[in-house]
Amino acid sequence: MSKYQHIQQAAYEANMQLPKLGLVLFTFGNVSAADRDLGVFAIKPSGVPYEDLTPGKMVIVDFDGNTVEGKLRPSSDTLTHAVLYKHWEKIGGIVHTHSTYGTAWAQSQRDIPIFGTTHADHLTVDIPCAPPMNDEMIKGNYEYQTGFQIMECLEQKGLSYEEVEMILVGNHAPFTWGKTPEKAVYNSAVLETVAQMAYLTEQIRKDVPKLQDSLIRKHYERKHGPHSYYGQ
Repeated sequence: MSKYQHIQQAAYEANMQLPKLGLVLFTFGNVSAADRDLGVFAIKPSGVPYEDLTPGKMVIVDFDGNTVEGKLRPSSDTLTHAVLYKHWEKIGGIVHTHSTYGTAWAQSQRDIPIFGTTHADHLTVDIPCAPPMNDEMIKGNYEYQTGFQIMECLEQKGLSYEEVEMILVGNHAPFTWGKTPEKAVYNSAVLETVAQMAYLTEQIRKDVPKLQDSLIRKHYERKHGPHSYYGQ
C-alpha cells in the first residue's frame, strides 16, 4: 500500500466533484490534495477524462513541482499548485476550473463586485481578479509564474489567503483553495454561483450599488465571526 494513498483518494474524490457540480467541461480543470507532513500533493493527471480517473492515477508531486510517484504526466497547472503550497502553509487543497461565469469575469479582467448577502456569507470583499500576466512572464515558466501572479494580487490588495480563498486570473480562469480539498471544491462552486448572480444582477440594473457595509459584516460574521450562530 502506497504511503500516498490517502491523498490520492482525497484528490480523486475532489476531482470527481467538479463535473458533478457543473464546474468543468471535458478535462478543463483539476484538484490537488496535500500532505504537509510528507511535503507532497496528489494531483489529477493531465488530459485524462474524468470518467477514466482512479485514485491510483493521481500523480504525487513535491512542493517544488517534481514528480515523486506516478506513471502519468501531472496536470499542466501543477507548478501553480506547487508554488501556492510552498508559500501558503495553511492550505491543503487547490482547485482550478474554467467554469463558465467565473471565467467570463476573468476574461473581462474585472473583480466580481460584492452585490448581495450570498457573496457576503463567504467574503467581505470583491472576488479579486489578478491583472493579466506580462509578456516576459508568459515567455518564461508560465505555470510557475501564475502562482506568483496570484500571490502578488492578494498582497497588493492587502488580502489574506486564509480569508480570501478564491481568485480570478485575468484572461484565464478561477483558482480556489482551502484547508482541505473538499473546502477548495466548495469554494470553487461558491465562486461560480456568485459570478453568475453578479452577471445577472448587472443585466437587470447597470448602476447597481454594492452591498452596504453593515449587511456585509452581519452576514459574514454570523457564519465566521467569534459569535457566529449559523448552522448546528
